[in-house]
Amino acid sequence: MQRIIFHVDVNNAFLSWQAVEMLKNGSTLDIRTIPAVIGGDEKQRRGVVVAKSYPAKKLGITTGEPIYLARRKAPDLYVVQSNRDKYKEYSDKLYNLLCKYSPVIERYSIDECFMDMTGMELMYKDPVKLAYQIKDEVEKTFGFTVNVGVANCKVCAKMASDFEKPNKVHTLFDYEVKEKMWPLKVDDLFMVGKSSSDKLHKLGINTIGDLAKADVNLLTKYFKSQAKMMHDYANGIDDSKVERPVPKNKGIGHSTTLPYDLTTIAEIKAVLRKLSDMVGIRLRKEGKLATVIYVQLKNSSFISYGHQKKLINPVSSNEDIYEVACDLAKSSWKGDPIRLVGLRVSDLTDKAYEQMSLFEEAGKIEKRDKVQKAVDEINSKFGSNTIKSASLFKKLEK
Repeated sequence: MQRIIFHVDVNNAFLSWQAVEMLKNGSTLDIRTIPAVIGGDEKQRRGVVVAKSYPAKKLGITTGEPIYLARRKAPDLYVVQSNRDKYKEYSDKLYNLLCKYSPVIERYSIDECFMDMTGMELMYKDPVKLAYQIKDEVEKTFGFTVNVGVANCKVCAKMASDFEKPNKVHTLFDYEVKEKMWPLKVDDLFMVGKSSSDKLHKLGINTIGDLAKADVNLLTKYFKSQAKMMHDYANGIDDSKVERPVPKNKGIGHSTTLPYDLTTIAEIKAVLRKLSDMVGIRLRKEGKLATVIYVQLKNSSFISYGHQKKLINPVSSNEDIYEVACDLAKSSWKGDPIRLVGLRVSDLTDKAYEQMSLFEEAGKIEKRDKVQKAVDEINSKFGSNTIKSASLFKKLEK
């Protein structure tokens, strides 16, 4: 069965939501129609443009530039301070509306969602017609607009929603990739940042079509593990699933935002080591074991992705969690700079249900748990770094 994936993207989200909120509260000014931006405290020189109206964009104002510089381009610029809590409210309203159309929705960011509409033909015979229905209902219900991309995979749905804006529906089915996507600049391909696009141009790869036809071995020489992903995306190939959110209160997790981008798997593993220790300690405090482990990565463009694994045997030790987490990180990392690393365990069970592998040494699990418990007690009493559990596990395995 061929997949049908929607990507719903709010047009100019923060500024649109701010405009709707102001109009709802009695304002007669629609800031979407004038040069306007959402930003930080304008009195402080570090205030920057977070979002901009289309008229502001036409004047050359860009996201991320200081507001005082934006005012040089538009002296009458209308500036509104960001209200993250209010934007989260509007994001939740959109998500709840979309939930009535599909049970499989991935909240990709605060202003965009993927919807898996595969197998919904009995309810919605024409996916494009449905996309228009969703688009129109969002505008009628909430007062802001969205673009909807319709495709057979996530990357193409994402690319389609980025075509002409605002308030549009676009398709990018498998048979349309060559016609609609290949003529675009390689810079426009999802997950190709400025550094990568500069390298591609130097190699004579200027369009997405050029990239699609390029030699993967040549690309690997310059882009390493990211090469295959870029080549696949250029050809409209993306097997990743629309991931449902992990249910709250049914797992334990920690994440950390780094002060600098991680660019090697060794650096990512080092962070996972610390997160595994934190998660393991909480698991054992609650007397639980985990049967699902999920690793989240967020890149420097604030795009999140990750993989999870269902385990045969539940685990609670730091080392077991870390080992699985490293495998997940290696299989999911796309070679892009990583800003955040997260680790979550779920589907928790009591120790009484632990299953032992036929190949595992009798008593090894019990022995390992006693060692881990002793480590926890010592670290709790004398400090979290008094004993490193990994060294104990290595001794235990000898």
